[in-house]
Amino acid sequence: MTGTRVHAYRLGVLLGDGIGPEIVPSAVAVVDAALERAGVEPVEWVELPLGADAIDSHGAHTPESTLDALAGLDAWLLGPHDSVAYPEPHRSQLNPSGTIRKHFGLFANIRPAKALPGGNAVVDNTDLIIVRENTEGFYADRNTHAGTGEFMPTPDVAIAHGIITRAATERIATTAFELARTRGKKVTIVHKANVLKLTTGLFRSVCLEIAARYPDVTVDDFHIDAMTMKLVRKADEFDVIVTENMFGDILSDLAGEIAGSLGIAPSVNSSATHAMAQAAHGSAPDIADRNLANPIAMHLSSAMLLDWLATRNDDERLRGAAKRLEQGVAATVTAGTSTRDLGGSASTTEFTEAVVAAIHAS
Repeated sequence: MTGTRVHAYRLGVLLGDGIGPEIVPSAVAVVDAALERAGVEPVEWVELPLGADAIDSHGAHTPESTLDALAGLDAWLLGPHDSVAYPEPHRSQLNPSGTIRKHFGLFANIRPAKALPGGNAVVDNTDLIIVRENTEGFYADRNTHAGTGEFMPTPDVAIAHGIITRAATERIATTAFELARTRGKKVTIVHKANVLKLTTGLFRSVCLEIAARYPDVTVDDFHIDAMTMKLVRKADEFDVIVTENMFGDILSDLAGEIAGSLGIAPSVNSSATHAMAQAAHGSAPDIADRNLANPIAMHLSSAMLLDWLATRNDDERLRGAAKRLEQGVAATVTAGTSTRDLGGSASTTEFTEAVVAAIHAS
């Protein structure tokens, strides 16, 4: 039965660094407005230490106390981090988002790229989702049980492992095909099997095996280099794109810009039991504390998180709140209010207030 939860959802708030303390509270404000409009009890927000402030207060960018607390929450919002600015040894460690993803086994990184009306898209009508495998591939910091998978046998030689497994590929491919069934019923597999024959060759082969279980979904595949070219001109022809870790990171940044700006690029990292909303962009320290940041990516990431919670808890009220949030963002941009990266002049605060007003008016 839907809508029978007897206590409020408890969501974690991890502000992060740079523009994080501006865009995460902005997301909290629009989520609260959407929940209220949808008739859902107010969320209990639990703020936890993370990032540079946590290094100062707890001696770690992602304290064990934070990880322990996250385990007891329904889901959480993660702001961007500026790990390259951390002092050593913290700078050389697995960064905060990687630490959380690895700790909770968040194997699926779902990254939509959708053009907003009046949002300065390179390719109009772009509406695709990149499904990125999040635990292995060619990102050395995520593909080993211990250590980073990267080492230097001599000062002049650096080596990184690139790992692809059948199990991880099967679960991300299944995620992609299940998602495609709710959208345009098309999946594109991206790989480099002509050169990386064993690793991305295995990724392509396993994805095609999973495709056979979904006869209602059209499937094709492209090499990563050809895919970047096709996205620039024909992004509107793609629906769901599934790929390994590093390729997915590169493609999602490109797709975000094609849709209008990396500032509107959302994502959710999830497993079957945990999920984390995280904007696809970085911490933008050059505009931090200036009330200039575009909070759309964090807004839409939060909407994706509400949708994930709706499915996990069989709570259609949350799905309604997610839809209202998405519509509030789109209505605000369509009405001509946007931050400067989209060609507007609104501050972070002004844009947030406009989205909240649009949600209440819906």
